[in-house]
Amino acid sequence: YWGGDMTVGGNAGEAIFADYLDGESARTQRVKINLENVPFEHLRIELADDQPPVLWPAPELRSIPDQADRSQLILGRAGDHPARVIIADSKLIKRLSRICPDLKRPNKTPNLARRVTILSAAAVASVALIVFVLVPIMADQLAIVLPEDGERALGDSTFEQIRTALAKNDELGLPLCEEQDGREALIKMLARLDPEAASSDRIRLHVLNHEMVNAFALPGGHIVLFRGLLDEAESADEVAGVLSHEIGHVVRRDPTRLALRSAGSIGVLGLLFGDFAGGIAVLYLAEKLIQAHYSRGAEAASDEYAHVLLAEAELPTAPFARFFLRLKEEHGSDESLLSHLASHPDLQGRADAAMAVNTVSGEYEPVLTQAEWDALQHICQ
Repeated sequence: YWGGDMTVGGNAGEAIFADYLDGESARTQRVKINLENVPFEHLRIELADDQPPVLWPAPELRSIPDQADRSQLILGRAGDHPARVIIADSKLIKRLSRICPDLKRPNKTPNLARRVTILSAAAVASVALIVFVLVPIMADQLAIVLPEDGERALGDSTFEQIRTALAKNDELGLPLCEEQDGREALIKMLARLDPEAASSDRIRLHVLNHEMVNAFALPGGHIVLFRGLLDEAESADEVAGVLSHEIGHVVRRDPTRLALRSAGSIGVLGLLFGDFAGGIAVLYLAEKLIQAHYSRGAEAASDEYAHVLLAEAELPTAPFARFFLRLKEEHGSDESLLSHLASHPDLQGRADAAMAVNTVSGEYEPVLTQAEWDALQHICQ
C-alpha cells in the first residue's frame, strides 16, 4: 500500500504503477515508478510495505523485446541483471524513449564469450557422461534382464545388418558358407568343445565368405567366423581356440552389452544431430560388433573360459596362442585388418597366459581329422 495521490502522465516527479519482477522469485509485485531529478538520472522503483526503493541508473536502462504484447515496455538493466519492470502506460513509454538514448542499445552481457564457452563445455561433458557412463551402466543392467527371445531377436536383426553392410552393393547380403562337409566339421568342433551347445541352439555358428581375418559373437548365441580366418589358420586346433574364446563371450552375454551400448549411443547422437538411424547407424553398429572392443576384464574372462573348454576337451591351448602371435608377426600394425589383432590388447601377455595353462602335451586327438579340416577350409566353395 502506498499513501498519497497518484497521477498518470509521466512528468518529472510524477509516478505511475507498473509490474516488477526482482529476478529472484516468480512473484510479480505492483510497484510505483518515479522519474527522479531533472535531468533524469535514476528510475525509482518504490515497493510496497515500506520496503526500501530500488534505483536503476538511467544510462543502464535497456528495453527487452516482447513479442507477446508490443504495447508494453519491458525494462531491464545493462549487464547480467535478471530483474524486469513491465510498463503499460503509453505516455511514460514515449517519455522514456525520448530521454533515454541508450534504451534500445543491444545489451552486451559482460563475459558472454566466457559464459558461452563454459556452457558449451558443460553440454559436451554432459553428452560424454551420458554416452560413456550412463549408457554403459544402463546397457549392462538391461542385458541382465533382457528376455531370451528379445536377445535372439536383437542378434538375428544385427546379423542381417552386418551381412548387408559388408556386402556393400549386394542387396542379398554377404554370402553364407554352408558346404555340407565343411558344415559338419564345424559342428563336430563345437561338439568337442561344448557338447551341450552342439545339441541345442544356444550357439549358432556361421561362416561368412569374406577375406577378413576375424571372428566375433553377437547377441542370441550367434558366432561368426570369416573365410579369411580359416585361410590364415594352420590347423583346426587354432580355430578351436578362437571358437572357445567367442563361446566365452556368448556365455557372459558380452555381445548383448556391446550392442545395447552402441544402440544407446546412436540414440543419443540422433537426438543431438538429427536422424542417425539410417545407413550410417547400421555401419556404425556393424563395425562396433565386428571389432568387438570389449574391456580387458571381459577379454581376460573369455580367455579363461576358452582355457577351461580346451582343457575339458583334452585339447592344448598352445595353438590358440601361436595363431594370434603369428598373425601379429605377419600383419604387424596394419589398421586395415579388422581382426583380433586390432581389437584385443596385450596379445603377448594373453599368449603367455594361454601357454602357462597348457595341460596337453605330446600326443592328443586333434579336434578334427585332416580331411575334416580340409573340408572346413573349403566350406565356402
